[in-house]
Amino acid sequence: MTDNSALYLGFDLSTQQFKGIAVTSSLKVEHEVKFDFDADSKGFKINKGVLTNEAENEVFSPVTMWLQAIDGVLRSFQDAGMDFDRVRGISGAGMQHGSVYWNSKGEQALESLDVSRSLEDQLADAFAHPYSPNWQDASTQEQCDVFDAQLGDATQLALLTGSKAHHRFTGPQILRFRTKYPTKYLETSRISLVSSFVASIFLGKVASFDISDVCGMNLWDIKAGAWNEGLLSLVAGSNDTSDLKQKLGAAEVPEDGGAFLGNISPYFVQRYGFHPACAIAPSTGDNPSTILALPLRPSDVIVSLGTSTTLLMSTPYFKPNRFVHFMNHPTTPGLHMFMLCYKNGGLAREQVRDSLPPSSDAANPWQQFDRAASEASTLGQSSDLSSPIKIGLFFPRPEIVPNVRAGIWRFIYKPSTSSLMEADETTWKQPKDDARAIVESQFLSLRLRSGDLLESPTGPNAHLPPQPRRIYLVGGASRNATIAKIAGQVLGGWEGVYRLDVGENACALGAAYKAVWSVERKEKQSFEELVGGRWKEDEFVKKIADGYQEGIFEKYGRAVDGLDLIERQVLKGEKK
Repeated sequence: MTDNSALYLGFDLSTQQFKGIAVTSSLKVEHEVKFDFDADSKGFKINKGVLTNEAENEVFSPVTMWLQAIDGVLRSFQDAGMDFDRVRGISGAGMQHGSVYWNSKGEQALESLDVSRSLEDQLADAFAHPYSPNWQDASTQEQCDVFDAQLGDATQLALLTGSKAHHRFTGPQILRFRTKYPTKYLETSRISLVSSFVASIFLGKVASFDISDVCGMNLWDIKAGAWNEGLLSLVAGSNDTSDLKQKLGAAEVPEDGGAFLGNISPYFVQRYGFHPACAIAPSTGDNPSTILALPLRPSDVIVSLGTSTTLLMSTPYFKPNRFVHFMNHPTTPGLHMFMLCYKNGGLAREQVRDSLPPSSDAANPWQQFDRAASEASTLGQSSDLSSPIKIGLFFPRPEIVPNVRAGIWRFIYKPSTSSLMEADETTWKQPKDDARAIVESQFLSLRLRSGDLLESPTGPNAHLPPQPRRIYLVGGASRNATIAKIAGQVLGGWEGVYRLDVGENACALGAAYKAVWSVERKEKQSFEELVGGRWKEDEFVKKIADGYQEGIFEKYGRAVDGLDLIERQVLKGEKK
């Protein structure tokens, strides 16, 4: 019997892979496929999806490799038996901040693709520049400095655009591209973000930016909902910003995250058998798409525990500063996405793990780390609440939150006097004390910077202090019970700590859900309402630890003050 029910596709273009996922109207996953750039691409001398120019701190990817990947993923869907005629909507996600530089020939080619030829074959000459800067690129310090200075200082830039200037952000990248490659810049007819590049391919013309991903450029005035002329003139090198606006498609940023951009390109209808009425919705950034992988409530927090540590939350508040990121929510007007991102996450924990005696269990390399962290008292403190607290900073790589060089600092903090002293061998037993201290310090930093966005619960839990409703952990370390337990103790979560298990496809899944909502929503039906009504929590979520614990949560609250004092002291020392 032929299945004619609707399918929706979500794509995720990340540093190392291009992934696709197909879901039904009821959000059931039917197919998952991927194209690994290192393993599956042909003709590119990449490593972990990128090329590097260490002399200039450049990290970038060949754009035509992504075209090869799109065809590869669609073939994999075919091999899996998927009927493209069932697909009614497509959305996507892309690594944030990266830029793609189309030339006029490319725009024309995109609109007149030959069904008998591959995307790579036809669009190889479509770009004024063959590469897209990757989010790991650090070549734009000079441009970041002038961006931060353009409105007065980094704080003023953050108040307007949601973030201070960062190496990877698109505005500084375009400014460097214009000055380094002036001829190529003149040849550029349109600029895409990685997300809108994905939408452009399926749409058959250059697609507009998404209302959330546009906030990752240091060019968009979030409160005004418009481009900032002063920042545009900085990038353009002139008070006349009309040419840059044309390149950005400046008049085409739809406020509706589920807007209908158009039907799928005839190329895909004829080559793969897509239904001609398949709708293309805006594609968003990878981080905004992650918060769409579940019906996240404004009081919920997602913590990604991978190589880096990232905190994401949906919030009605807009309280930017130079240490955090705020962006428009990808689907819901009135909400913002709050993001914290740390370079030192899993690798820093692994460094402490490797300094401990080897595990006796070959299948569990974290055995000794977990034991040391579990056996240690909270903050290394005795039962006396006024006794000293152990707090450390563990940064094997230079950190961005706070902005400090690589290093390790261990302190003893006395809450009763708000005083600090550096730890020594009599007050800190290395490396055993490091195990709990590193986990606590990472979560304390999250609490320090997200606390003013949280409110006390309502209803029967109204007596509790401000904290998240739930903590959702994702990433490799989300399976570590010891780390999950400490997360609940530090961050709270009056309903507990949960593991969100969607494999490695949270971004693609969020994009697929966005496609469902874009096509099937009723008038004024929010993303949260539609997805929340269809999402089966027990298939994706499992409670793994308690959250708020009276007394312990308050003890960590005093430690937040200590961490803040330590960071200030370390930063003060860096300036000397």
